[in-house]
Amino acid sequence: MLGNRRLPAIIPTMIGSPRESVFPAADPPLPLLVTGVAGVAGFNTWHYFRRRYPGQVAGIRQRDNERLTGEGLVACDVEDRTGLERLFDAWGFRSVLNCAGNCALRACELDTRLAWRTNVEGLIALGSVVACRDVRLVHTSVDLVYAGRPAGDYREEDPTDPVTVYGKTMVAAETMLTDWLPASCILRISLPMGVSFNGHAGAIDWIQSRFAKGRPATLYVDEVRTPTYVGCLNRVFQAALAGSFHGIFHAGGPRALSLFEIAQIVSRVGGYDPRLLRGCPRSEAGPIPPRAGNVAMNSRRLAEALGTEPFLPWPADPAWLPNRPDWHFDRAGTPGSFELLAATLYGTQQGQLPPTGGPPHGRVS
Repeated sequence: MLGNRRLPAIIPTMIGSPRESVFPAADPPLPLLVTGVAGVAGFNTWHYFRRRYPGQVAGIRQRDNERLTGEGLVACDVEDRTGLERLFDAWGFRSVLNCAGNCALRACELDTRLAWRTNVEGLIALGSVVACRDVRLVHTSVDLVYAGRPAGDYREEDPTDPVTVYGKTMVAAETMLTDWLPASCILRISLPMGVSFNGHAGAIDWIQSRFAKGRPATLYVDEVRTPTYVGCLNRVFQAALAGSFHGIFHAGGPRALSLFEIAQIVSRVGGYDPRLLRGCPRSEAGPIPPRAGNVAMNSRRLAEALGTEPFLPWPADPAWLPNRPDWHFDRAGTPGSFELLAATLYGTQQGQLPPTGGPPHGRVS
């Protein structure tokens, strides 16, 4: 069975060529700064834009993250206003994609000061630098600004009611940005499905890294999200940076899945031991961190602003959709492997449909 040791080798393949797209998008104002490149969304889009605009894209990471290195990557804490000003003076950025933030739910609950500093004060520092310059700012928020409701289907006008410190700080950041820099664009994303820089961050990598090492994983059957391929998300970021639309937009995929269903897909496509996966309701979770319910987002407003539906369903091949709690135990048809997982679940970095690799004759029954 293949594990995370194979991830560095597939990163160039996953990033892909920028020439293919799911919809046309103009070039953003350049040079471009991408923050938060340690996260899945920031890491993948930083590579995407660097390849598309050589020498015109910089990324920043927190100073204490010494493992993350690369050409055009600068160590600068996002809350360091003086450091940001020096960087802006040196590069002359004309657009910024802010993916920075601490999304570790438990860490945020246990250290609310850390969560506030990274998720709110960081945006205040960045916004204060952007405010006195001619810069297009696109900021990423999250679906966890909501607590969840039985039907999900959240729209932008629905009131926020987060249950976590992380979600509360993201709401505070949204409010500050909406009031202070109303011409900016806020994209609420869900689970970006792509490779992570360290091989064990993000939804797919965390799950598969445990399975690859023979470790069990318990996922919630009633926490529902709207995941997106990072390739589609890259194109949305490009269109938002190049566009002039402003305000809050939901940027979730068209298919809602529970965390348990996502783990089922990873187990089945990756060919991992199905006995390692357990599902449970949120009621069986401990008090820290609290868990949201069905926070599936309706992203129709974004599609209208772009003039098209920008997201493919994840997974794109419906043959890989679970239809019962023990679906991942069925290994008929195409055998799972890490290579198949990489091509099917990390894929569409260019907005292309991944190769069909599901069981024959559609969904397994």
